[in-house]
Amino acid sequence: MLSIEIISIGKVKKEYFNDAIKEYIKRLKPYAQVQFIDLKAESFNESNKNTIREVESKKVIKSLEKYNKNEVFLLHERGKVFDSLEFASFIDKNQKIVFVIGGSLGFSEELLSKYQQVSLSNLTFLHEMVRVILLEQIYRAITILKAKNYHH
Repeated sequence: MLSIEIISIGKVKKEYFNDAIKEYIKRLKPYAQVQFIDLKAESFNESNKNTIREVESKKVIKSLEKYNKNEVFLLHERGKVFDSLEFASFIDKNQKIVFVIGGSLGFSEELLSKYQQVSLSNLTFLHEMVRVILLEQIYRAITILKAKNYHH
């Protein structure tokens, strides 16, 4: 069974995002094990943004120590862009995947240099919204692979 871990800086605060996340986890249950790992977001102001980006990135690096480097994919605007069929193929080639969603300030250059990056879009989204979009795309990919009637 496909194993997906999603590491994220910050928590989901809006109930409507939580409802959508629960719906896609329910849909994915027969096909994949999905686990979220939330890392605490740090408060920042204009004068300490770089420091906080580094602090949050160090938390991510520490949480990734137990994973094979080839299993980890940072969600980043400069990452590899897929269409739905390509993303399905990507999912099919990896039985264990760790996706990392950054905080408001993104990732440090050190973190970006260590891991592969995937982009869900050239646009930037709220991290709460990214969880929903990512889960929907994983579900879409699996339905493509299983020849289910979802992707048209």
